[in-house]
Amino acid sequence: MQETPHIPVLYREVIEAFSPCKEGIVIDCTMGYGGHSSLLLENNPALSLIGIDQDPTAIAFSSKRLEPFGNRVEIRRGRFSEVARDAIEEKGEKICGILADIGVSSLQLDQRERGFSYESDTLDMRMNPDAPLSAGEVVNDYSQGALETILREYGEVTNARKVAETIVQRRPFSSAKELSNAIFHLMPKGKKIHPSTLVMQAIRIEVNDELGELTRLLDAIEASKLKHLRVAIITFHSLEDRIVKNRFTKWGKNCICPDDAMRCTCGNKNAIGKIITKKPLSAQDDELRANSRSRSAKLRIFEIRRD
Repeated sequence: MQETPHIPVLYREVIEAFSPCKEGIVIDCTMGYGGHSSLLLENNPALSLIGIDQDPTAIAFSSKRLEPFGNRVEIRRGRFSEVARDAIEEKGEKICGILADIGVSSLQLDQRERGFSYESDTLDMRMNPDAPLSAGEVVNDYSQGALETILREYGEVTNARKVAETIVQRRPFSSAKELSNAIFHLMPKGKKIHPSTLVMQAIRIEVNDELGELTRLLDAIEASKLKHLRVAIITFHSLEDRIVKNRFTKWGKNCICPDDAMRCTCGNKNAIGKIITKKPLSAQDDELRANSRSRSAKLRIFEIRRD
């Protein structure tokens, strides 16, 4: 494998997830630095791939990395919910798999100028550098009530009101490091993650509309009416995982009658496939030792079969 700044999480599990796809096109909705894409292409010689990303740096790197695979690869820039929807409409039943790794990449975290890390000297957090909303606007311009809602809903910060109040009192902030230092004393200690991580997560989700993107991707897959498709989604926190779990549960239900219905009147044939992973897959011990960022990764797989 070409040297890369990004270690793809759950790499063995992703390869196995798409092993039934003997030919066709896999859409990598979050191509990043090409880790999963290159592994899928190496292990499945008959597959082609459409890689999607918003980040021009990632696209430039992956374009070079995936160049050896020639015309088996097509790279598209944009929001994955929109680009994947268009690709499904364009390619139809040629699409055999969809992969989405919902999270910030290792390189984005490590590049302090991108503002994703609590040690960053900027306050940005945009996955698409051309997007209008940055972390600076969220932190310095949002009302205290709006900040409290974001921290509670997206970061599950238990003392969201106090943290939001402190941010408003001490702003403006020019860097993630400055913000982290201002709220550090309010955050719970003794966990494996940095105390400011949940606050940074909440702001990042707001900036990039990550939960909305995930929901719109699932909507596009559901509306596509594709008959045969493997869907594999990697999440890194409970909010995303809950969205995927609930949607897969819905897709796997034959009966959609209300719980209080006396008898089934829906026909009991509404499932569009089956859940492959009853419980989400997690990183194995050797991967955890090699890549600590894989510890929170969860992979859920669904197989669509509309026969």
